[in-house]
Amino acid sequence: MQHIKRWALGIMMCGFMPGFMAVAEAEQAKSQGDYTVHYSAFTTDTLPQSVARAYQIQRSQSRALVNISVLKKVMGTTGQPVAANISGTATNLNAQLRRLEFRELGEAEARYYIAEFPVKNDEVLNFSITIKPEESDESISLEFQQHFYTQ
Repeated sequence: MQHIKRWALGIMMCGFMPGFMAVAEAEQAKSQGDYTVHYSAFTTDTLPQSVARAYQIQRSQSRALVNISVLKKVMGTTGQPVAANISGTATNLNAQLRRLEFRELGEAEARYYIAEFPVKNDEVLNFSITIKPEESDESISLEFQQHFYTQ
């Protein structure tokens, strides 16, 4: 079970799981100061059943997930995962607001923050997320848009 969790976490961060590629856009990242934030949003039906079961994620075309990882820049490496406080919202084009409740997944060598929420077919959501690494006095503002297709 432990190796499945590590594999799943690594795949979720990289966005290379075959199911993700069909629905999600390529992994996105924002670099600010000493940190790089990797993020993606996709419908949960693209997750393999074993991954969804391991992390108690409901697989459905009408549910989506935002995945965030915060890495501190370390020379000669891809970065070191760090703990962060994350909050955010998703707003559709009709100005309907959804508050995102993030939960942490991971271990010492990998940390991910996910938030699940309902989506409708052909829905466009504008995300506004604030990330505050625990070791930093500054917050990182992240804004992006994702178009969801559920059929």
